[in-house]
Amino acid sequence: MKNTLIVLPGPTGVGKTAFATGLAERLGCEIISCDSRQFYREMKIGTAAPGKEELARVGHHFVGFLSVTDYYSISLFERDVLALLPSLFSSNPVAIMTGGSMLYMDAVCRGMDDIPDTDPAVRQKYLGMYHDEGIEGLRIALKMLDPASYSRIDLHNPRRILRALEITESSGRPYSSFLTAPVRQRDFRIIKAGLTRERGELYRRIDMRVDRMMEEGLEQEAVSLKQYRELNALNTVGYREMFSWFDGEVSRDQAVMLIKRNTRRYARKQLTWWNRDNDINWFDVSEREMIVSWIESRLEENCS
Repeated sequence: MKNTLIVLPGPTGVGKTAFATGLAERLGCEIISCDSRQFYREMKIGTAAPGKEELARVGHHFVGFLSVTDYYSISLFERDVLALLPSLFSSNPVAIMTGGSMLYMDAVCRGMDDIPDTDPAVRQKYLGMYHDEGIEGLRIALKMLDPASYSRIDLHNPRRILRALEITESSGRPYSSFLTAPVRQRDFRIIKAGLTRERGELYRRIDMRVDRMMEEGLEQEAVSLKQYRELNALNTVGYREMFSWFDGEVSRDQAVMLIKRNTRRYARKQLTWWNRDNDINWFDVSEREMIVSWIESRLEENCS
């Protein structure tokens, strides 16, 4: 069998971790996490990272291997996964990658252009714009300079917008162009099985998961991380809303409601992104045996 990476994309809250763990047990292989928020060891609750039981059942990689103070990037993830795969394939010709970080997943599957360093003067220019005009000024600038990035990027994340503007102006080409480079050939096969659910059921699961996070101690976790709130790792759904509550901008109930709303928005964004990928075959995650049968049939084709 040719070495094969099974890729399981899907929106947050759909049940990727449970499905991937069961599939890995069945195939006797290991899992590569492609959730950039789960990289950080201090963010277990707010990222719904795999628990001790799941980690004990199957080997996981890229879960809790960084501190929030560590620098990491999409290009480093691509490099590290490509360096890891040969050792995984040496014991089993199949590995699984699952998670919700779209660009990180694309980097492994498709490759990315090397993103250049940015001009410090350009960065200061847009930091000044952010200070004077707020995030809306950055959004307007991005929409004018790089409409493709504007349609894809998290417009509630000023750091992401700043990064896109810096690269666009410093390089003289749209940031989005670095993310749409020709697909690089890999020396392993890629099978993509997307996991989804009926929209109402997905939203119900998201709401329940947020309630469970609060019960498990998301508030205390966010308090312990408040000193790092300016770091990019903490500028994410779950923690932003907690910090707004701590600052007195919203009530506790409002913060929880905002986490649910913003998580649902992120799930829609994930699906919009992946719907552009014609290589993904989509399945309702509740149809577990059908998905497993489809994957196994693809693996058998690979043997012929």
